Amino acid sequence: MLRGPVAVLAGAGTGKTRVITHRIAHGVETGAYSPARVMAVTFTAKAAGELRGRLRALGVQGVAARTFHAAALAQLGFFWPQLAGAPAPAIVDNKVRLLAQAADMLRLRPDTATLRDLASAIEWRKVSMLSIDEVAARGRSIGRFDAQQVADLSRAYETLKDDRHQLDFEDVLLACAGMLEAEPRVAAAVHEQYRHFTVDEYQDVSPLQQRLLELWLGDRGDLCVVGDASQTIYSFAGADQNYLLDFARRHADATVVRLETNYRSAGSVLDVANALMKGRPGALELVPAPERRTATAASAQATAPAVADSAVVVAFDDDAEEARGVAAAIAARIAAGVPPEEIAVLYRAHSQSAILLQALAAAGVAATVLGGKRFFDLPEVRQAVQALRAAAVAPQQHSFLAAVRDVLRGLGFSDDPPEAGGALRDAWEARRAVLRLAEDAPAGTTMREFADDLFARAKDQHDPVMRTVTLSTLHAAKGLEWPEVYLVGCSEGLLPISYATGFEAIDEERRLAYVGVTRAARALTLTWSRDADRAGRRPSRFLAEIGRGSLREIRPSEMIGRRRGGS
Repeated sequence: MLRGPVAVLAGAGTGKTRVITHRIAHGVETGAYSPARVMAVTFTAKAAGELRGRLRALGVQGVAARTFHAAALAQLGFFWPQLAGAPAPAIVDNKVRLLAQAADMLRLRPDTATLRDLASAIEWRKVSMLSIDEVAARGRSIGRFDAQQVADLSRAYETLKDDRHQLDFEDVLLACAGMLEAEPRVAAAVHEQYRHFTVDEYQDVSPLQQRLLELWLGDRGDLCVVGDASQTIYSFAGADQNYLLDFARRHADATVVRLETNYRSAGSVLDVANALMKGRPGALELVPAPERRTATAASAQATAPAVADSAVVVAFDDDAEEARGVAAAIAARIAAGVPPEEIAVLYRAHSQSAILLQALAAAGVAATVLGGKRFFDLPEVRQAVQALRAAAVAPQQHSFLAAVRDVLRGLGFSDDPPEAGGALRDAWEARRAVLRLAEDAPAGTTMREFADDLFARAKDQHDPVMRTVTLSTLHAAKGLEWPEVYLVGCSEGLLPISYATGFEAIDEERRLAYVGVTRAARALTLTWSRDADRAGRRPSRFLAEIGRGSLREIRPSEMIGRRRGGS
């Protein structure tokens, strides 16, 4: 279906990005779409870059693949000078700092954590399209500030921002929506420019984003939305899965397509995922693709380190033992031949990473924490790219690959890595990743072409794979996948998190657990600790919901050496 409203309900690992890009490419190839009149909207700059990259690979150029904010900002930048006779306002670079200045005006002294919570509350209010008074009427306090003080701080923040002729991130969407509503000629121009819309991760749209989308569409219905209600994990930031679930009701002539064949995970991993989400609104019943089952079996026979039991749960006495047990199991897997970049350790909260990093370093395992600086923003990578661009100008005395090695050696790179853990190892891994990109470059690549490719990768946030074990929160892991996943901290108070109370909050935690489970392609290990030295913990209620029919419990000692056939 290339025309009319279409909703694609796409479960984890079902190839939704491929569906999006091939649908657009087919529309362009058949003449149904003009590339310049297609807008593909998603939620992160990295996802937008991936869409652009995949479309380029399909021979499609000129499609506007952007985030909601990037699209709105481009429209503001174009139309604001025409309407106001002046450049569009600057964007606030630090909301917390501006809030601190607003608090000073009111002679209030919030701490940094409270300021962050206030900033989040302002963001939620705006994307939910609520006024300051409407939120104040709900009586919600933040830290030691009551609802009235929160409202006063919000007003002072808005006043300070307006006095400085600035917009914050959410104002960009509000201002764009307001411009389209108030200026018919602007709406007409946008409607003329963009005729066909695709929205990825539609389960994550907020009321404000939905309103902006409706204004972009006008009275037309050429809209394709793609999403999975089971992966709605940003409700706290205003995401509303009901826009996806109610799509067919709001669009009487909509075509609804369900993608439930999973091309990523082994059947036993999908059994865990399906058991976890059974009966939840919009849950899809994932089934492994026949070719995936065949490929998994063939791979398992061809590679000795493949595991026999791909979904197990392990209990430990305390957090330290859990971290050591996971680190030892990972070290054994790497020693057996599993590449470290094929392994991830996922957890609910950032605070859980420290003890895991320490245990992995002690086991001699290099690890990278996802969610830090982007690869091309790392100082050592920026330095390497600059040096390579400079070297591209000079005549080459050696082969391309030898020249790249010389440049990196001049920056301190060596063939032998430092010990795992610490800044030196992190810098070495980053430079080694740059060298691998050179090693993987097509034959005949020049230094100039390689430097240009690095620049394009940085622009599209197309980061190379670091050959380290990945540590990540469940939120940051969304959209990624690894052959082997350890989901740690599966106990009450951690997953679900202690402050999640009420049905909706617990349901969001369940969806987070589902995201974690479905990141695993081949092997899934869930762990929890009793924390026996303190008050003690209970296993997560989600483990009970999954049940013994989908998960097999093993002892910590069985984690090491778990091989196909029990060898």
